[in-house]
Amino acid sequence: MGKDVIIACDFASAAQTMEFLDKFQGKKPFVKIGMELFYAEGPKIVRQIKARGHKIFLDLKLHDIPTTVKKAMAVLSRLDVDICNLHAAGTAEMMRAALEGLTRPDGTRPLLIAVTQLTSTNQEAMEQELLIDKPIDQVVMSYAQNAKRAGLDGVVCSPLEAAKVHANCGSEFLTVTPGVRFADGDKGDQKRVMTPAQAKEIGSDYIVVGRPITAAPDPVAAYERCLAEFVG
Repeated sequence: MGKDVIIACDFASAAQTMEFLDKFQGKKPFVKIGMELFYAEGPKIVRQIKARGHKIFLDLKLHDIPTTVKKAMAVLSRLDVDICNLHAAGTAEMMRAALEGLTRPDGTRPLLIAVTQLTSTNQEAMEQELLIDKPIDQVVMSYAQNAKRAGLDGVVCSPLEAAKVHANCGSEFLTVTPGVRFADGDKGDQKRVMTPAQAKEIGSDYIVVGRPITAAPDPVAAYERCLAEFVG
């Protein structure tokens, strides 16, 4: 897979999601299905969107004991999504178990990436609430290196950290970066943000864009603007 824009379909129902996707006549954007939509509609929403021809990033951020995550990933692998994720904080043992569960009998599997630190987290929150006193970029790099050693395909990270992840883990190790906003847009609750053009410049492989597209007056035009700025 090459560089692409992934639209975060953070809707509360299948009806809202399909109404949104219907706007993209003749286009099949890569979409992210997160917890809100998955918990509202269940696995059937994944199958419905896949049947329409979209690539899917299933963003459920698994984090549990290794055995539980392995079994859950075995179930998710049957949904034929393109990317799954988990929390790197679950340790290398959990990540390796996830890979085992995700791998189908024929050896194929979706890409598996790890969340390092959420883009809503800043240094102050990390130190005062999570009791992690290292600089945030150092924590992200450590988590990324753990994920690579465990055999994962990449990480979810802030676009501010993507270049350093590639420097530490190699250019083939994927960086999937939320926290992308247009220069003239609202940052919302994201703390560590960058524009699509800046994300391209520093080497993000995929950008995940939600409200700047889904809440835009013309979502298709906003999506195409993202593609033009990020993919070119």
